[in-house]
Amino acid sequence: MTLDDFSLYARSRVDNYLTQSLRNYEPATHLQSAMAYSLFNGGKRVRPMLTYAAAALFGEANTLTDASAAAVESIHAYSLVHDDLPAMDDDDLRRGKPTCHIQFDEATAILAGDALQTFAFELLSHVKHEHLDRQLQLIQELVYGSGRHGMVTGQMIDLSNVNKSMDIHALEKMHQHKTGALIRASIRMGAISTGATANDLIALDHYANAIGLAFQVQDDIIDITSDTTTLGKNQFSDEDANKPTYPKLLGLEGAQALAQDLNKQAITTISQFGDAAQPLVELANYIIGRNH
Repeated sequence: MTLDDFSLYARSRVDNYLTQSLRNYEPATHLQSAMAYSLFNGGKRVRPMLTYAAAALFGEANTLTDASAAAVESIHAYSLVHDDLPAMDDDDLRRGKPTCHIQFDEATAILAGDALQTFAFELLSHVKHEHLDRQLQLIQELVYGSGRHGMVTGQMIDLSNVNKSMDIHALEKMHQHKTGALIRASIRMGAISTGATANDLIALDHYANAIGLAFQVQDDIIDITSDTTTLGKNQFSDEDANKPTYPKLLGLEGAQALAQDLNKQAITTISQFGDAAQPLVELANYIIGRNH
C-alpha cells in the first residue's frame, strides 16, 4: 500500500468514526458547529495515520483503534483552537481558513476546545468497547501525552520563552512535550489497541521520540521556507512572535541536517518489524518532506 493509499484509508476511517460519534446534541448545536468546524477543516490526520500504522504491526485495526485515532485527533484539534486564541498565539488563519475564534467568537472557541478535549475521553471510555483494562490503558496514555506531563506543559514552556534566549537542549525539551508527547501517545495507543507488548512499545518509543522532534524541526523550517498560501497560516508567524526555533539556533542548513538525522534514527529503530513497518517508514519520510 502506498502512502497515498494508506492516508486515504486512515483519513476515511477516522473521519467516519468522528462523524458518527459527534452526533447532534440539540442544546449545543452552535457549540457542535464550532467543534465540527475545527475537526473537519482540512487537517492532514498525521496522528491518526500513525495510530493505524502502529496498530497494523500487531493485528487488524478494531473499534478501539478507531476510538484512539479519533480521540488523538480531537485532542489535537482542541489544542489548535486554544493555541490560536488571542491570549496564546493570536492567529487568524489555520489551514487557509479563519481560526475558530474568528469564524465564531472567542468564547465559543474556548468552549469548543474544552468540549473537544472531553470528547476524546468520551470516545475512549464508551461501554461499547467492552475491554475495560485496555480502555483504561489508552486513557492513561492520552492523559499523559496531552496534559501536564506532555502537550500542555510544552505550550506553557513555549509561551514562557517568547523574547527569551533558549539553548538547543531547552528547545528540545520544550518540543518533546509540546509536539512529541502527543505523537508518542498516538503511536502507543495504536499499538496497544491491537495487543502490543511492553517490549514492542520500547522500540516504538524510540521511533516516536525521533519523529516527534523531526516534526517540530520541519515545522520551524517550513515557517520560513513556505509562503502563507502553502502553509495555510501566516508565514514567519514564529519569527514575528520572536519564538525560539531550530533554524534560529542551528541555521537553516543545520536544522535541515537535524531533521534528516532524526528521520534515519526513526527508520532504523523500527527495522525489527520488517515489511509491516513500511507505513511508519513512509510517514517518517513524509514528516520531513512536507512543506505545510
